[in-house]
Amino acid sequence: MDVRAQVAVIFHLDKCIGCHTCSVACKNVWTDRPGAEYMWWNNVETKPGTGYPTRWEQQDKFNGGWKWNGHGPLDLRCQSKADALLKLFYNPNQPNLDDYYEPFTYKYEDLFNAPPGDDQPTAVPISQITGEPIEIKSGPNWDDDLSGSPLYAENDLNLDALTEEERAQLFEIERMTMFYLPRICNHCANPSCVAACPSGAIYKRGEDGIVLINQEKCRGWRACVAACPYKKIYYNWKTGKSEKCILCFPRLETGQPPACFHSCVGRIRYLGVMLFDADRVPAAMKVSDRALVESQRAAFLDPNDPQVMAAARENGLNEVFLEAAQKSPAWKYIMEWKLALPLHIEYRTMPMLFYVPPLLPIMGHSENGTYEHPSKTFFSGLEKSRLPMKYLASLFSAGNQEIIDGVLKKLMAVRYYKRWQNVRDLVESEVQKILRDARTTADEAEAIYRMTALPTQFQRYVLPPLQREEAIQNSCNPETCKGCSGFSMTPSLGPRA
Repeated sequence: MDVRAQVAVIFHLDKCIGCHTCSVACKNVWTDRPGAEYMWWNNVETKPGTGYPTRWEQQDKFNGGWKWNGHGPLDLRCQSKADALLKLFYNPNQPNLDDYYEPFTYKYEDLFNAPPGDDQPTAVPISQITGEPIEIKSGPNWDDDLSGSPLYAENDLNLDALTEEERAQLFEIERMTMFYLPRICNHCANPSCVAACPSGAIYKRGEDGIVLINQEKCRGWRACVAACPYKKIYYNWKTGKSEKCILCFPRLETGQPPACFHSCVGRIRYLGVMLFDADRVPAAMKVSDRALVESQRAAFLDPNDPQVMAAARENGLNEVFLEAAQKSPAWKYIMEWKLALPLHIEYRTMPMLFYVPPLLPIMGHSENGTYEHPSKTFFSGLEKSRLPMKYLASLFSAGNQEIIDGVLKKLMAVRYYKRWQNVRDLVESEVQKILRDARTTADEAEAIYRMTALPTQFQRYVLPPLQREEAIQNSCNPETCKGCSGFSMTPSLGPRA
């Protein structure tokens, strides 16, 4: 048992209001400089929609993540040992500026220097790369709130799982629904970007699993950009280096949450430590798509198990990290309540960013032009949902609709339980049946409610406030140390000192 600690993140999508405050906070802190104009380490997408960069989920074009043919090792989609050298000089899987947007500013001097006249002067957009006037056709939130429909919403690749009738119903004006999907780097446990980097510049920190890029080693080959299936690594055209979300690790090391977490208006974000068995990671991703969610869960270890704790101490994890793992909200959402799911786990990178699926499109359905009273329908909302379950399953469970059904039933049961407590429009026997059908209890429903609606900052963010140097000094065991410059659990790389 090779016990490792990994920072895990939970986004509760029912609480996201799409305000983009997180994106602006990240932009102001990290990417407000030349060469990084089009970098959005944190972006908020409207779903259904094509996202940013446009149609990033189209892996038959970008070839990100891993592939598995049913036996043998995992292989990178973007390159093989045979063509890796050739793709250093030309990689057809790279997104281009049309997939992002060309960085631009405005010719503000036209506003200040325009001569007097009858017309209102305007500032013409100009490219920050060429300096020439350009026509803006896309951007990081171009399809925000479905403003780009049908150009964007109807081209969402996850809609391919729906029938023609379901797609037609989804895009009827009175049924049109949406939700917001914030995205940052997943800091995967099996990152394809680490395996693809020819210069070894990308690594996972041994003490907390955060994926970072060594700017001194980076040579700008951009293999990482092609390998990342979530397209959260960007190329800085000014410096010739790759850059990505660093989970604000300077803040984490002083006990502060990342900037996007700290600024989140809806308080949708949770952060905690998860323990997992690194020996299980390669095998965990070598199962069928429908089994990937449970397979990833099987790689996580119970921080309250004495044997796990003993193995963790033997492997060099200090008591502060172990205590944080026991109090982790990530453990509750992922393993105890089984409400949080990874985004597109079929890419087989074992992402450590998990989402609680949105419930509003399920509860808010209509019948004969009016909203049904939710207390009279119970779980019938799953069948009448404005947003088909197949769509959510395509996003969060690799098409396994049973997992989505189980999550949404439990979330609905919590609402019915609290409604019964406060409104009393249901009888107790009905509530008990709802809880049983959702495979939960009154105590668990109350705990989920409190963590969702009433958490303090110290409950949402549980991470030891240690400087990295101090954490290494406290946890380093010379006999078991695997190196602090990072590690990889991919079969092709192995541990790296």
